[in-house]
Amino acid sequence: MNIKQKIAMRAAKEINDGAIVNLGIGIPTLVADYLPNDKEVFLHTENGLLGVGPTPLEHEVDPEIINAGKFPVTAKTGASYFSSSESFGMIRGGHVDIAILGALQVAENGDIANWAIPGKDILGVGGAMDLVAGAKKVIVTTQHCSKNGEAKILKRCEYPITAKGVVRLLITEYAVFSFKKGKMVLEELAEEISLEKLKEMTPADYTISPSLKTYQID
Repeated sequence: MNIKQKIAMRAAKEINDGAIVNLGIGIPTLVADYLPNDKEVFLHTENGLLGVGPTPLEHEVDPEIINAGKFPVTAKTGASYFSSSESFGMIRGGHVDIAILGALQVAENGDIANWAIPGKDILGVGGAMDLVAGAKKVIVTTQHCSKNGEAKILKRCEYPITAKGVVRLLITEYAVFSFKKGKMVLEELAEEISLEKLKEMTPADYTISPSLKTYQID
């Protein structure tokens, strides 16, 4: 199990039975492979599919069944297909229960930046702006630091912001943070890291929950 799989497994535990869930590009797409069998979950993709299944095996790939990131997906029995405009109508109408997104940076007050890095090519904000505004709950899954070792969980986002104060839960390979009334709270800590080391890696200010738990993925 690699780091990204670990984060996806932890995120899957946050999904309730019967939820309509949109999975963003990157780590969030892996969540589909770790949904518990005892829960009925409806995965939504903004290009027009409700009922996304697990990642297809090589012989199962259908080039006409893809997610919004243009990656092949499977469709569960009973899945529904519709236009992209109808899909965004679902999002904007508040019919998506959870949006699980990646992030370039997250601020201590719940701001998220996940669409542009200054100085690099910009493709556009895409559906992220609609998802963070329309979903009932926003969960961010990201590695704790960038590939260059730079902090991603900051006092304030330095990259262009997608939305302000929308993140409700942040899951990295080391910790789980909640955001309550604009404040960041450490809820879970992985066994392989100390509180002191986590603080060194996390410029954001946060409090430690009095009921701090060990990071659990099973």
